[in-house]
Amino acid sequence: MGFRIIRVTSRCKLETQLNYLVCRNEKETRVPLDEIDLVIIESQQAVITEALITALLQHKVKILLCDETHHPQGEINAYSICYDSPDKLRKQVDWTQEKKDLLWQQIMKQKIHNQALVLKRHHEEEAYLILSRLETQVEPGDPTNREGLAAKTYFPAVFGEGFIRERHGGGYNDMLDYGYSVLLALVDRAISIYGYNASFGIHHRGKANVYNLGSDLMEPMRPFIDDYILSNDLAPDDYKHDLLQAFGQNVDFNGRHEIFQNAIFDYVLSCLQALSPDDDALSKPISFMDL
Repeated sequence: MGFRIIRVTSRCKLETQLNYLVCRNEKETRVPLDEIDLVIIESQQAVITEALITALLQHKVKILLCDETHHPQGEINAYSICYDSPDKLRKQVDWTQEKKDLLWQQIMKQKIHNQALVLKRHHEEEAYLILSRLETQVEPGDPTNREGLAAKTYFPAVFGEGFIRERHGGGYNDMLDYGYSVLLALVDRAISIYGYNASFGIHHRGKANVYNLGSDLMEPMRPFIDDYILSNDLAPDDYKHDLLQAFGQNVDFNGRHEIFQNAIFDYVLSCLQALSPDDDALSKPISFMDL
């Protein structure tokens, strides 16, 4: 498993040589393929060879493609990453509603818990107490929509009165769009590596969303992106490079410190194990390291 996120932002040629990604423009840059986790191609003037695409897929590297506004629009993945994927897919089809509802309860409790910690860190005590109470009220499947009630308190408290979370809404919304897109790509990559299909979610069921399961499992980790944006002075017109550093921060996974980018894989695995009919374990917690 790699640890680098490569972001391509200017005219260049991308190719492979001796198990390296080679970027050629005014100068030549080389990165070992074994060290790469994700490649984000933002420049519309970048050229990538078929040989490099194939090599990246063989190394289980996801390639994220962006539009003219530099926001992710699609991706390239390998056909098969896990040797026993057919068996995993059969198990995925047989996940029981009871297991899915129980995991969604755990996911929502962890998401609201992490949102509450963001509020605490940024001295929003009243909102923190509201979310702490909502966390205790989440039921299996979240039929009373504690998640939605938490969001109504959380986003205006941390991003300012009147803030509405919406895609392409400008300002903080653009930063959140980008950070969440990268997070979703890494979560989906983990799902694929473990042999499951990201289209079949436990709560998200969008007909046009091919990443329903990824949209489910990423939820508790969204607040890490929120907090990084709030805690760092990101330039509105040049935030993407700095925002990627969020994935190098330390987080707490099941009581131990891990790099966020690595913890994503461990958290996804714990959720998939919690859905197994042969395993009674719950998903393991992922949260802020110092709160």
